[in-house]
Amino acid sequence: MFCNQCEQTTRGDVCHQWGACGKSPEVDALQDLLVHCLRGLSQVALQAKSLGIATRDTDEFTCEMLFSTLTNVNFSPDDFVGFINHAIALRASLKLQVQATGNAVVESAINTFQPASTLQARIQQGKDLEFEFISQSGKNVDIFSLKLTVLYGLKGVAAYAFHATELDQHDEDLYVFFHEVLAGLDAQDKSLQEWVNLALQVGQMNLKAMELLDAGNTTTFGHPTPTLVNLGTTVGKAILVSGHDLLHLKAILEQTAGTGIQVYTHGELLPAHGYPLLKQTYPHLYGHYGTAWQNQTHEFEKFPGAIVMTTNCLMPPHESYKDKVFTLGPVGYPGLQHVSIHDISLVIQKALELPGFTEESTRGAVTTGFARNAVLGVADTVIDAVKQGKIRHFFLVGGCDGAKPGRNYYTDLVEQTPDDCVVLTLGCGKFRFFDKNLGDIGGIPRLLDVGQCNDAYSAIQIAVALADAFGIGVNQLPLSMVLSWYEQKAIAVLLTLLHLGIQNVRIGPTLPAFLTPNVVKLLSENFNLKLITTPEQDLAACLG
Repeated sequence: MFCNQCEQTTRGDVCHQWGACGKSPEVDALQDLLVHCLRGLSQVALQAKSLGIATRDTDEFTCEMLFSTLTNVNFSPDDFVGFINHAIALRASLKLQVQATGNAVVESAINTFQPASTLQARIQQGKDLEFEFISQSGKNVDIFSLKLTVLYGLKGVAAYAFHATELDQHDEDLYVFFHEVLAGLDAQDKSLQEWVNLALQVGQMNLKAMELLDAGNTTTFGHPTPTLVNLGTTVGKAILVSGHDLLHLKAILEQTAGTGIQVYTHGELLPAHGYPLLKQTYPHLYGHYGTAWQNQTHEFEKFPGAIVMTTNCLMPPHESYKDKVFTLGPVGYPGLQHVSIHDISLVIQKALELPGFTEESTRGAVTTGFARNAVLGVADTVIDAVKQGKIRHFFLVGGCDGAKPGRNYYTDLVEQTPDDCVVLTLGCGKFRFFDKNLGDIGGIPRLLDVGQCNDAYSAIQIAVALADAFGIGVNQLPLSMVLSWYEQKAIAVLLTLLHLGIQNVRIGPTLPAFLTPNVVKLLSENFNLKLITTPEQDLAACLG
């Protein structure tokens, strides 16, 4: 096993016996086998596209399958067997369509590859392919580092693109890019700079994917507005929905309407309360329960209702609550029941069987919904406050949370920001400080929850609009970006910031293990990318 795609790798290096996330070596091998099959599928898809053959099913499947290999999405060997079979079936279908045009399929070792017939043989194929890919590092370790950066970043882009496809948002250039990167991942003739350029292009395409998702979310659910979200509970049967998928949440709300069941969000679904066409349409969207993904084992244990995981951030469930957890979409785990977005009757049945909350609890409230429309709607007030010296500096403190030590840095940083500074936050990293009362500056809250990790698009639009209003570049704004990372979407967002030429980004709590010292040096020299130090030192540097 060789996996270094997330922040919590063993000893900060690589997981080689068992994944720190709970992924088994067998599932790791099947994921590598799936990616290999997707690479062959992409080669055929590109030829089909060049002949005018429709490939939308393949495009969407490729996004969803890359998403399934993200950290904490799917742990089920059976699921990956099915995914691999479908990839081969799509490849065969496209080949037939190419041949029907009178053209011969351009064949290669990858697009003629056949998975073995037994599970154990497939696992061995995955291990062999993994070893073959890793062996490339001996030729040029820095280029291999960038190949991993490109692959992991592409997985992050796929997550956002998949959510966009669910909302009927598509972009042909984005799909072509996916296939081109996968088809050419084994290229041996690219220079170091060409791999750097490709990594930045991943960031460019991630911006496009986030823009598509933003359009899908705001068209379907309305633009987020500042909304007070209850952190307490009410008496009654309950369902907890975790992950990121707003469309899945909507389906659950529709099917539980009139059942007497209250629906609570968890983790990255907190910002769902800010979307008016969700909150106003479904009054049984009661509030938010719990915090970030790494705390789910004890939070899920205590929740007295059914639980649905819609995207990544699933931790291996404990036996004590495994029977009340359900999965949707690409999420999977052995022994968990998978349900369809069109029929969650099993979830409803389980929620009605369980006791639900027997008494009310009060835990306060937080405000979410400060996305681009909400913030830019008061841009004049913000700009005047900056000009008058009332707002000295903005901090964007966002990204993923995690369980490893060192993440209290983000809490301490926010708590120590001076009273004339505003903190924008997004992603589940905010759960380190989301319930802090930082007060306001002339009616502008000092803590603004921009949304989910994919709402980095909103944060970027806010920064660009403010820079335009002041007639300066984003790098000249009184703005510091301090990011935490855990999985591949965070890598995609970082590559987007680098693509946009944004300098002085601080990242932590560690640098990605797949970046070699030379690649880190290159990023530092070209973008002044740096590792966090201490809250005191970093605040002094940002404000100095």
